[in-house]
Amino acid sequence: MNEIVFEVTQEADGGFVARCLTEAIFAQADNWQELREQVRDAVDGYFFDRQTRPPICSGLSNRVLFSNPPWKK
Repeated sequence: MNEIVFEVTQEADGGFVARCLTEAIFAQADNWQELREQVRDAVDGYFFDRQTRPPICSGLSNRVLFSNPPWKK
């Protein structure tokens, strides 16, 4: 595995959910900044017992996959 990629969806209540496409990692938050922090925490927790972990798709800014992007509404 070269990097960790998440699919992000915006919920009806306005919050965000991130689902990793390669590992069993999930995160949710009320806003984008919180989601970034929650994803990093979830990934760190998932890989806590390993020497290294793959990068999170370029800082969670350019290669995050959105389902129903909020800016296209």
